[in-house]
Amino acid sequence: MSSSCCSSTSSDSGTDALDQSRAVDDRYSSAAKAQEACLCTPVAFKSSLLKAIPSDVVERDYGCGDPTRWVRPGDTVLDLGSGSGKNSFICAQLVGSAGAVIGVDRNIEMLNLARQAAPVVAERIGFANVRFVEGAIEALDALQSDGAPLITDRTIDVVLSNCVLNLVNPSARQALLANIRRVLRPEGRVAISDIVCDKPVPLVLQQDPELWSGCISGAWQEESFLDDFRALGFKKVHYADRSDQPWRVVEGIEFRSVTLVGQLPDS
Repeated sequence: MSSSCCSSTSSDSGTDALDQSRAVDDRYSSAAKAQEACLCTPVAFKSSLLKAIPSDVVERDYGCGDPTRWVRPGDTVLDLGSGSGKNSFICAQLVGSAGAVIGVDRNIEMLNLARQAAPVVAERIGFANVRFVEGAIEALDALQSDGAPLITDRTIDVVLSNCVLNLVNPSARQALLANIRRVLRPEGRVAISDIVCDKPVPLVLQQDPELWSGCISGAWQEESFLDDFRALGFKKVHYADRSDQPWRVVEGIEFRSVTLVGQLPDS
């Protein structure tokens, strides 16, 4: 479900959260079946890494950055909001056969697209190291039938995401952040591409389902995004990429793409 959004003052109403969730699910279900150009900002990926990936996966990826550049050989990668699977399949090649990639998404249509492509990619690159699981990215601690959480504590080297964190309702933000921290190993890293805004998003914009699903209404403010990851204990938190020009300006609020990176200490 790679994409992006903006907000800092928020309504914690369950009805609003339900409407936002439904709007996101409906829009990305449609986007899994036919490309929707307005859901993404142009991002250049290495053509050599795209050759092994089916064209429909590439065409139906919706992102605003390239967090895969911070993945290393042998890493275990967690791709939050993995969508069509493009970023996960790029990571599969970067980590190699000694690494592993887990994509998490709650949208069934996107998951089906990614899962159908997985054996094709595995055959083309010569190994299978990717799996896609259904779940909400803010609920990585949700217990499964075997009693274990969706993603186990301290099992991930790098968490990446491509314009998806903004789609999580602000009322669930702390759970999302806590889960990112929980699943990472000591010295674990984050590489988060997303849309941030320069001032608070008014409630009227937050309550617009189209703006929410279109990656406008749910974004973090630019400095708050950095501060929230610093508060989790990440070091060297900074924007490795930040667009000079805003992606969109809505009611005087600037929305631009960034890629946040940071690393946990060794214990």
